[in-house]
Amino acid sequence: MAQFTRIEVAQIMKESGMVPLFFNSDAEVAKKVLKACYDGGARLMEFTNRGDFALEVFTELTKYAIKELPGMIMGVGSVTDAGAASAYMLNGANFVVTPVLREDIAIVCNRRKVLWSPGCGSLTEIAKAEEMGAEIVKLFPGSTYGPDFVKGVLAPQPWTSIMPTGGVSPTKENLKGWFDAGVTCVGMGSQLMAKHADGSFDYVKIEQQTRDALEIIKTLRR
Repeated sequence: MAQFTRIEVAQIMKESGMVPLFFNSDAEVAKKVLKACYDGGARLMEFTNRGDFALEVFTELTKYAIKELPGMIMGVGSVTDAGAASAYMLNGANFVVTPVLREDIAIVCNRRKVLWSPGCGSLTEIAKAEEMGAEIVKLFPGSTYGPDFVKGVLAPQPWTSIMPTGGVSPTKENLKGWFDAGVTCVGMGSQLMAKHADGSFDYVKIEQQTRDALEIIKTLRR
């Protein structure tokens, strides 16, 4: 069961401005990545549902967060059906992010008052998602649409909260483009999750890049 209500999660998304996301099939590696992001100041994590036994890893990761990382809000991404959404919520997911807009996912999340953020690619999809109760919509893939799309959406719908994922990097230039356009927060994956030459995660760099990105976002909002 979720520890945080959808309103609480939405508020922290807006306040922090960034949701790190990643997947790894090794629970111990995943814990180290999560700890690096936490130490860098992140208080949200989207663990993407992209591999076999991902639910098992997520469950272990969430238990670790509850015990060792107070205030860390665990959520799941890349969810494509209501069954998966329900399974993750029963294992502690506080928010559900999807690459597509699906009513069945909206229903099961709303029933449990868990925040869901559907992937949308048009003003019509965004409006439909909001009609179904979405607090924050995911713009995906962000690299395809860009900040100008966000500006276009907010012109007729200034109440819309948008989180682009894909095409977001922890640089001032990139983040400035998105936040100047009016995004509520950004989802950041591969550009944040630094790796060594051998492909292993660079935990020190992940922590530093997380800290730097959050500080840039804070500065941009002043």
